Amino acid sequence: MIIYPAIDLKGGACVRLLRGDMASATVFSNDPAGQARRFAAFGFEWLHVVDLDGAFAGRSVNGAVVRAIRAAVPSRIQLGGGIRDRAAIDFWLDLGIDRIILGTAALREPELVRRAAADHPGRILVGIDARDGHAAIEGWAQSSTIPAVDLARRFVDAGVAAIAYTDIARDGMLGGINLSAVVNFAQEAGLPVIASGGVTQPADIAALAAHAQDGIVGAIVGRAFYEGRLDPQEALRLAADCGARC
Repeated sequence: MIIYPAIDLKGGACVRLLRGDMASATVFSNDPAGQARRFAAFGFEWLHVVDLDGAFAGRSVNGAVVRAIRAAVPSRIQLGGGIRDRAAIDFWLDLGIDRIILGTAALREPELVRRAAADHPGRILVGIDARDGHAAIEGWAQSSTIPAVDLARRFVDAGVAAIAYTDIARDGMLGGINLSAVVNFAQEAGLPVIASGGVTQPADIAALAAHAQDGIVGAIVGRAFYEGRLDPQEALRLAADCGARC
């Protein structure tokens, strides 16, 4: 299982939110590129970067910061937030971003996702942020009537690399994961799942890693790293150890 440290960008800073509420942002670093270097130094092979302002604006807002992160580290990067057309997808892939996360676009323009996934195998993720079982869009500001698992199933045959699945109710709360909900989603979605929301302690990493057979291939970790609740090296060790056993 792969651990993805989260770098969420708001106003050029690295922040964490509570349940996706922009008004609750806590700034953890005014140097996101430096934070990326710190994560890379621990040995993380991937980073999960989200332009939060872009998610609300529908276009890149923290682009200069994303470029600085890309230039700062050898780690592979998956990027989301405000990427909603083919020009933006191609721009970031050409710039060296390894994977693009499409969330709002997946709901509103599914053919865009399908075409991009076909043209860029293994480089397109579908981001599904779930609130009360339904997909939320526009930076989590709007809830849809589409069940999250139904949205995932629309892309089973599209060639997307994985689903980045966020449990909004758990995100940033440091209350642990809702394991049964994540596992049920992964089993029903029929695609590899990278889980986000509530990863707080070593037991959360171990529990997710133990469900690789159900399709859980990764975990996104944010506030728990920033507040020292979860040791990065221990998280990497647990993911690797369980991956070897499970």
